[in-house]
Amino acid sequence: MQYVYHDSQTEGILHLTCQEPTFRQSFREDYRNRLLTIAWNTGPDQMITIDGISYLFPQQSILPLMINQSYVFEEPELVVAWQFNREFYCIVDHDKEVSCVGFLFYGATIPMFIALDQLERTKFDALLRVFYDEFSIQDTIQGEMLRMLLKRLIIKMTRLAKEQFLHQHFSEKDLDLVRRFNLLVEINFRTLHNVKSYADLLNRSSKTLSNLFAQYNQPSPLQIIHKRIVLEAKRLILYTNKSIKEITFELGFEAIPHFSRFFKNQIGVSPSEFKERNTTLPIRKN
Repeated sequence: MQYVYHDSQTEGILHLTCQEPTFRQSFREDYRNRLLTIAWNTGPDQMITIDGISYLFPQQSILPLMINQSYVFEEPELVVAWQFNREFYCIVDHDKEVSCVGFLFYGATIPMFIALDQLERTKFDALLRVFYDEFSIQDTIQGEMLRMLLKRLIIKMTRLAKEQFLHQHFSEKDLDLVRRFNLLVEINFRTLHNVKSYADLLNRSSKTLSNLFAQYNQPSPLQIIHKRIVLEAKRLILYTNKSIKEITFELGFEAIPHFSRFFKNQIGVSPSEFKERNTTLPIRKN
């Protein structure tokens, strides 16, 4: 079952999907039709495959997913999912309100499964029921009401994620710097491949950034940049018909040997070998 809100004037879209056995998102789909997703596994543990890698999706947990990710659920009929586009609610423009950019979205190097205890599950159930009610009321303020509910959902997720995933001494000032760095990487990874470029954009030194990430046991800034480039390279190799040469230039490398050497250093095989094997990495359990 899918509830749909579409604003014909702004092209804003919000979907609420539940008990839908065909629910998934493919990288092959038209980019304009793919949406940011918040997925809630309401049933027992199941597997989710994201960009060819399988993970355990724990029972009663919520997972943010990006528009550029492909994903398939083992039991999609047990997943409740909210999906929206930038025109409906731009998380970047509203970041001061929800503080999720570069953390929930555009920041996680691995999937962030946010656990719901019984109390939180009751709260999310209640919020879901309000969503159902609002989808049934078609009037001039329906869109605004749904945006308010989505904002509440994102804020609740962000609070829980901070409790579960952040170092207890992580200050808001430091978190803001990390989030800004992650967002800049998402925007610029195709053209900026070194830490200094991002440090300059943030008016910090490369050493300051590296020390900050090390202090909180985070992957280094350079690792984050490299992981983002490799992730996009894998998607382009596996899910498009682009040649290695086209991918090389799309990702900001000057020549195929430079890209191939970088890819092999990160993955262990060359881009062409990766494509031939259609590599699927081992299952990871959270």
